Amino acid sequence: MNDDLTIIRGRFAPSPTGRMHLGNVFSALLSWLSAKSKGGEWLLRIEDIDPARSRQEYADQLMRDLEWLGLTWDGAPVYQSQRGDIYEHYFNLLREKGMTYPCYCTRNDILATQAPHESDGRIVYKGTCRPGPDNALLMRKGPAATRLIVPDEEIIYTDGHYGVQGVNLATHVGDFIIRRKDGAWAYQLAVVIDDALMGVNEVVRGRDLLLSAAQQIYVATQLDFPSPQFIHLPLLINADGQRLSKRDAALDMGCLRTTHTAEDIIGLLAYHANLQPTPAPVSPGALLPLFDWDKVPGRDVMVER
Repeated sequence: MNDDLTIIRGRFAPSPTGRMHLGNVFSALLSWLSAKSKGGEWLLRIEDIDPARSRQEYADQLMRDLEWLGLTWDGAPVYQSQRGDIYEHYFNLLREKGMTYPCYCTRNDILATQAPHESDGRIVYKGTCRPGPDNALLMRKGPAATRLIVPDEEIIYTDGHYGVQGVNLATHVGDFIIRRKDGAWAYQLAVVIDDALMGVNEVVRGRDLLLSAAQQIYVATQLDFPSPQFIHLPLLINADGQRLSKRDAALDMGCLRTTHTAEDIIGLLAYHANLQPTPAPVSPGALLPLFDWDKVPGRDVMVER
């Protein structure tokens, strides 16, 4: 239980673009255990702001899978697709502060100016469309994304699992998109607004989003929101060293539910999280007294098909 009066509110925020796989469930389980072991709440948010890929049938299925696994949430699910007016309000606040500008660049435009970052293939936006006295691109017309201006300074935060992190947004990502050309809201804006308004103060997710934490802390600061405690976890990877994804069909919930019980799956994940010495079947509730972030490995974990 907490030693103070603050209620921990964690969340799981999947995108309904297909069936959950084992990596998604790993994140959900550790997020659930982290919040519930402290006597907290665990909220569910359906991140369906990409209309081209999101499907209600996928959202319904992932909720059925969570319930089958024993990972129940508090309150009603929140759907990002129903929150456009809220995002518009805060987007306008940033625009009124002079912190945004339209960007007409295509991905090919950006790729032509630089090589991808060696370590992870990231492309750092060089500010091609950023307002300036000699910027002829400002006269362009047509659909434009909206970018948020970032400072050339380091954002430092302490991750609950990986320790102190320092990120200079100008050199690591550049001015980033908060609204797409098609009008869809970008993840980095919507997630900050949702976490703040839902009272989320603990965000548990894969370590591939460590960089996103710095972007989200920056957005929260500009909107006068508090930032949650970020806790990133190792990724589950396949034999090729790739993060599990929907390409690993044998490890998605559709296949796993035909060959395993819910307790089998939770037990396997608890084993990979170093919460128990063997992959013995277990329920999420039985893991609560065993949960400790100090037990969870820092390195990615290989899972065989």
